[in-house]
Amino acid sequence: MAINQVTDTNFTDETSKGLVLADFWATWCGPCKMMAPVLEEVDSELSDKLKIVKLDVDENQATASKYGVMSIPTLFLFKDGEIVDKVVGFQPKEALAERIKQHIG
Repeated sequence: MAINQVTDTNFTDETSKGLVLADFWATWCGPCKMMAPVLEEVDSELSDKLKIVKLDVDENQATASKYGVMSIPTLFLFKDGEIVDKVVGFQPKEALAERIKQHIG
C-alpha cells in the first residue's frame, strides 16, 4: 500500500480504523527526509497489517497542535483511532518495526 499524504480535513478519518502510523513532518526537516526511506521499507514489509500516512505540519497546523507536536519528525501509532505509541526523532527501521509489531494483533 502506498503512503498517503493527509490533511487537517481527513486526518481523523484516515487514522480511525486499524493500525495506522502517522508521520508528522515538514519539507525543510532533515531528519524527516531521512525517515522517508525507512517508512517506505516498513510500508513494504507491513503493508498488509499497517497503513502509513504523512501530515505536513506547516500546511496542517490544527492537527499538529491538537496532538501537541513540538518537534519533528513525530510518529504516532494509532489503533482504531486511539494513540498506542509515539516516537519523536529519527528511528532506524529495525527499532520502528519492532515497536509497530508490538501492536499487531
